[in-house]
Amino acid sequence: MAKTKTLNKRRQSIRSIRKITRTMELISTACYRGAMDRAMSAMAYTDRLTNMVRNLAGSGAEVSHPLLVEHPETKTVQLLVLSSNRGLCGGYNGGILRRAVRRWNELTGKVESAADQKVENAILDVAGKRGISYFNFRKVKPTETYTQFEDKPAWDEVEMIANKYLEEYLTGKIDRLEIVYTKFFSMSKQAVVHETLLPLSELGSTDDAKTNDADNNINAEYDFLPSADSILKEIVPASFKTKLFKCFLDAAVCEQIARMVAMKAATENADAMIQTLTMAVNRSRQSQITGELTELIGGVEALK
Repeated sequence: MAKTKTLNKRRQSIRSIRKITRTMELISTACYRGAMDRAMSAMAYTDRLTNMVRNLAGSGAEVSHPLLVEHPETKTVQLLVLSSNRGLCGGYNGGILRRAVRRWNELTGKVESAADQKVENAILDVAGKRGISYFNFRKVKPTETYTQFEDKPAWDEVEMIANKYLEEYLTGKIDRLEIVYTKFFSMSKQAVVHETLLPLSELGSTDDAKTNDADNNINAEYDFLPSADSILKEIVPASFKTKLFKCFLDAAVCEQIARMVAMKAATENADAMIQTLTMAVNRSRQSQITGELTELIGGVEALK
């Protein structure tokens, strides 16, 4: 009897957990669709604008903008890490933080890398409570932290961060801006990437960047109207801002995909456990009934 009650209690608790995981799966699915629509709508524009700036930087044309020029010496590197505020999203945060820690250790000289990438000053910015708590646990205090970004990053909030980085790069406070986040390719493919956002001339030199011969034709000739300076003054900062905004959008949609997949797997596991416990409960009841019948028959036989 005690065993049957214990199995029933455990089965009921798993059913309660299943309701939670199923609800979170449905919520993540709804959030994912909205985040994916925003990411897809920005993808073509961002990629085209980024490729145009990259082509201008390598075309050999007489164009000049401070954001396209590398600093003579790379002494200060800013590293931005995009994680999530909440958990229950599988290995989403784990992949980002492993990549970020590896890069941070390279910049600070704690580990040896293939190239000498240690710099005099490394600055860490982290978005997301999970990343903040992780680096605090490792005794690394981020300079700036951001927790206001959820599944719908606002352009105004990202633009404020972008303007800060632009000002710091133009004034020489930082010599390079790098970012670690999860890049969205499709529903079935997302990958943790490390990219260089500033200077803009290095936008194509990342680990996971794809080469498009048509878009990356650096031998293309350009005609500027009314002038190259006026066009570059608008297009170069806009390219950086849209690229940074796209990183936040990708991070948001990838987080929802990871949570949706994790909660779907948890729900399926709960279904399997409930089925197994139901069979165990039925066997326990059958054994109990059989025992009671045996005792009853034994009692009847004893009275004869």
